[in-house]
Amino acid sequence: MQEKSIGEIIAEAREKKGLSQRQLAKLAKINNSELSKIEAGIRKDPSPRILRKISSIIDVNYSDLMYSIGLGLEVTPLNYFIKNHYSNLNAEELETAEINVLGSIENSEKLVESCEKQLENENLSENEKELLIHTIEDNNYQINSSREIIKLIQSLKVKERNRNAKN
Repeated sequence: MQEKSIGEIIAEAREKKGLSQRQLAKLAKINNSELSKIEAGIRKDPSPRILRKISSIIDVNYSDLMYSIGLGLEVTPLNYFIKNHYSNLNAEELETAEINVLGSIENSEKLVESCEKQLENENLSENEKELLIHTIEDNNYQINSSREIIKLIQSLKVKERNRNAKN
């Protein structure tokens, strides 16, 4: 089975949201002809900036869109490489990884909270607001991915305990 192109992913998500190309282009503040070229497969590698604008409107993760054009690592759902990494850790390494990932979640949550407070500042330029929003989106994505990693680690720890109990 062949993977979907970036254009197919965007078109399907756009249609699912009930938007026309023109409506999506207007909401994303991009040129309608550019969106048309992306969806038609003429533009196979749209700019990351355009993908970021589109992603939040069609509810497709920006990192997943980047991955689909070969410019990023698919993180959600956890990819094979991430699963493989944690599956090869011993019990002590899993404990350390869990502590580190939990710390990362806590730090990211504090950063999101700080950025959300900064968004309340009425003196911010549109570019500053956009940067804050992107920072919040990126960190929320990392938080969700880290929570999936925690679930994986906890599952692996249970398997390890069960293995040790049998021996």
